[in-house]
Amino acid sequence: MDGTVLVADDDRTIRTVLTQALTRAGCKVHATSSMVTLMRWVEEGKGDLVISDVVMPDGNGLDALPKIGEQRPGLPVIVISAQNTIMTAIQAAEKDAYDYLPKPFDLPDLMKRASRALDVKRRVPMRNAQAAEPQSGSDLPLVGRTPAMQALYRLVARVMNTEMSVLITGESGTGKSLIARAIHDFSDRRTLPFIVAQAGDLAGMDGPSAVLARAKGGTLLFDEVGDFDAETQAKIVRMLDAFTDTAPRVMATSQSDLVQRMEAGEFRQDLYYRLGGVTLAVPSLRERVEDIPLLTEHFLGRADPMGPTRRLKPDAMDMIRTYSWPGNVRQLENTVRRLVVTSPEEEIGRAEVEAVLGNQPAMEPLSGVGEGDKLSASVGKHLRRYFDLHGGVLPPPGLYQRILREVEMPLIEIALDATGGNQAKCADLLGINRNTLRKKITELDIRVTRRRKLM
Repeated sequence: MDGTVLVADDDRTIRTVLTQALTRAGCKVHATSSMVTLMRWVEEGKGDLVISDVVMPDGNGLDALPKIGEQRPGLPVIVISAQNTIMTAIQAAEKDAYDYLPKPFDLPDLMKRASRALDVKRRVPMRNAQAAEPQSGSDLPLVGRTPAMQALYRLVARVMNTEMSVLITGESGTGKSLIARAIHDFSDRRTLPFIVAQAGDLAGMDGPSAVLARAKGGTLLFDEVGDFDAETQAKIVRMLDAFTDTAPRVMATSQSDLVQRMEAGEFRQDLYYRLGGVTLAVPSLRERVEDIPLLTEHFLGRADPMGPTRRLKPDAMDMIRTYSWPGNVRQLENTVRRLVVTSPEEEIGRAEVEAVLGNQPAMEPLSGVGEGDKLSASVGKHLRRYFDLHGGVLPPPGLYQRILREVEMPLIEIALDATGGNQAKCADLLGINRNTLRKKITELDIRVTRRRKLM
């Protein structure tokens, strides 16, 4: 890496670590805790790359982006922020940031992005229109600092002003419709209608034309399109083929696997490719456990805004974090609402959480298997197919250990990844002795990578 990097952050630790890492990589670094100083350096022509925090004591990194663009066209800016919401990513993209990373960030990842920023020219601005202000940003439960959610936010910011169709997939309750609404609300079409169409809306001869008349060139969302019957799917294909230049932008949501349904002959291939210009996969809550405390605090504050500040005791929060949440974010929100209503104390304890969660399902059926199937059923299907593939001849001896190895390896690898490579935490998570974990890592030849994260 070669070039001069301007670093602006009011956290001394972050300034120090970034300065050391960039210097070791071959860059010259100027670091400051002042937005005024950063802007002076930019005006003086210093720097080939800017890495800036958003909230600074004497200014805002997002607000400075247009000024930097005026002073130094082509100077890339990487925004880092502890405000881990979709709005930060959208605003950073709208104001032409080269890239955006949430705090805590992964240092090697930031270094790779910085290297790319120094090697390429700045992107073309996404749009010239004035950025939209969120009408109810605090009400959007699109909050998350996990890599999966941040990657989703960045992709949303990139596609919101394109004309491409968008297919949003994910389990029920993950917020697919909210993602679609956010894309519309912060796009160039935000002043036009946002119409949600279900199968019943397209019924009859006049159904499609009535839906188009309501959309008026805005955004048309086909909700849970995987549930539409063959006749309705055919109507949508004909509707899309007849679109003119003033047609609405098309989006669709689906909690079912459309590829699997297409292969089974239950979903039209031509419709799938018309809807899937860009596919956004919304992760389940089980896939972003680190976001559960953030979401819980968000919902606690929203459940009773006029009442006292409610909070969860540590053991109660631990139970919330370890629950499987088959209903995802929607189920979490409803659970928090019930806790606020039923708990008499400002601090909610584990007993109250147990009472609310006691009658709820413990685990969502795994995606891609039959309805009601659990992990054991999925493994059973795999094993039966394994035996069938041997054509009536028994598999080679040693099957028990081979199967255990197949399960152990991904389990340990995923647990290590979830704990950032910390073997002590991983052993505790798995409920095994640390020496046993080390032995398994050696036996299975698992590569352990420690991830360093900054607050």
